[in-house]
Amino acid sequence: MTKQFVNAFERQTVLVLGAPIDALRWDEALSRIAYWSAQRASRYVCICNAHSVVTTKQDKAFAAVVRDADMVTPDGAPVAWMLRRQGVTEQARINGPDLMWRYFEKTAVRGESIFLYGGMPKTLEILQQKIATRFPGLKIVGAWSPPFRTLSEEEDAEIVARINASGAGTVWVGLGCPKQELWMAAHRGRIQAVMIGVGAAFDYHSGIISRAPQWMQNSGLEWLHRLCSEPRRLWRRYLVTNTLFIVGALRQLLINSH
Repeated sequence: MTKQFVNAFERQTVLVLGAPIDALRWDEALSRIAYWSAQRASRYVCICNAHSVVTTKQDKAFAAVVRDADMVTPDGAPVAWMLRRQGVTEQARINGPDLMWRYFEKTAVRGESIFLYGGMPKTLEILQQKIATRFPGLKIVGAWSPPFRTLSEEEDAEIVARINASGAGTVWVGLGCPKQELWMAAHRGRIQAVMIGVGAAFDYHSGIISRAPQWMQNSGLEWLHRLCSEPRRLWRRYLVTNTLFIVGALRQLLINSH
């Protein structure tokens, strides 16, 4: 386990197939983001499941982004399990949809300003309505659905200026992995807010995609629910990368035991 101090926080990371994952409780993750948000600090947070971890082994650019992140939470039961196997005995799974909702609940009381970046226009419209109803204290100071193409320098500069002018303390990024992580890393130092890549959280909370029942989430089977919901799009991600993760995890644990 690697330890270092980040502002007022002691950061502890554990390597999972070479990717540094933060060992932290839910309250620590939320407090750290809130602390940076209050400072309008330019930071980014990656939420890594088994697919993300395996991608760090296959893509050097993505690996560098994860390695340089200000916080990397263990999403996915297999990743949290690997931390528990390496001494973080009570490590919970800290996933994107729950992190987003818990953070909104924590900060709505002080009227924090948030920006939503990503998703389809209809998804963002529904999501904003849901957030306003559930967390009336939150201030949604901006939402934008970027085009699928690469933005021009002028367009990129325009959205950066818009986000900074909005006063948002956090920017919730729903572009999917690895696009969102690469985008956040490219904008650290330019966007004066904490960027959190939450993957499919926009679709879940807007109701565009149904989330797995709570018992499946608790049992580490949320991936199976997603696979059954979108088999053509996700079969490779879950069947191939999950297998690669299991092989890599067993190899790492075997090496560590000697």
